[in-house]
Amino acid sequence: MQFLKLAIDIIQVHTDAPIERILGQPARVLTREQVSMNSYVHAEWIEVNFENAVWPEEHARLNLFPIGDGQFCVQLLYMQYADEPGNANICWIEFRPEFFDQYPLSMLSAEEPFRFDEVREQQFSICSQTTKLLTEIREVQSPSALRKALQQTEIALQMLRRALDCIALPFTVCPVPACRFLAYDSEREKVLEARKLIEQNIEQSFTIKDLSRRVAMNECYLKKGFKALVGKTIHEFQQDLRIAKAKDMLQQPGFSVSDVANSLGYSSISHFSTAFKKATGLKPCELLR
Repeated sequence: MQFLKLAIDIIQVHTDAPIERILGQPARVLTREQVSMNSYVHAEWIEVNFENAVWPEEHARLNLFPIGDGQFCVQLLYMQYADEPGNANICWIEFRPEFFDQYPLSMLSAEEPFRFDEVREQQFSICSQTTKLLTEIREVQSPSALRKALQQTEIALQMLRRALDCIALPFTVCPVPACRFLAYDSEREKVLEARKLIEQNIEQSFTIKDLSRRVAMNECYLKKGFKALVGKTIHEFQQDLRIAKAKDMLQQPGFSVSDVANSLGYSSISHFSTAFKKATGLKPCELLR
């Protein structure tokens, strides 16, 4: 099998592997530092320069190579740009087949991407958690080589788990380029914080400007990100929450249409009635008990 030969070749030359094989495109190697944590996990830090202004986007990648029946090699690549134009820092971690021998095949085959007996390449974004791990694994300091290797191995395992999380639950809600910022955990958290604010303050009419200031996010990004993550515009989401709450209140004894309209922050009964009928097809008074 051709892919099997390719995978074996890659394993055999993991030391000083050509940068084209690691990166998938030519680049000039500036520095290269190998880190052998143990016989199962190997890592390299590589600084490269992309010439002719052909710069790929920052990204992370997981490559899986089936070596034989129930045997796998996984390579993780993380590419981030440095301060110098065209210079990028690459962290390349390889988990060799012996590493996966400690896990039952049934356990591996139930997980992406091991369930497919073929060479796999899956790209994902570098989130804030991954950035933190990349810093930690590079800056490990320990009084002995063994403890340093153990600590680096622990971090490498966290990075593998995080990579599997990213490819198992890829962010595909909004594939358009305008929402690429949502690939970062910190940006999604801001959008979700805005949703939480609306949910906890149904009676308050938030504008995009109000919310963007509260969550410290660009108005345009918040508008597009909210639609992508929640599936509705900010106004639609707020309106739906209000109408659902209004239906519940109208069906409880003791509430008038005026009471409901005022408690939910509508400027007038007529405004509330118009919005309610548009959403439900009913007049508010038709639900009064």
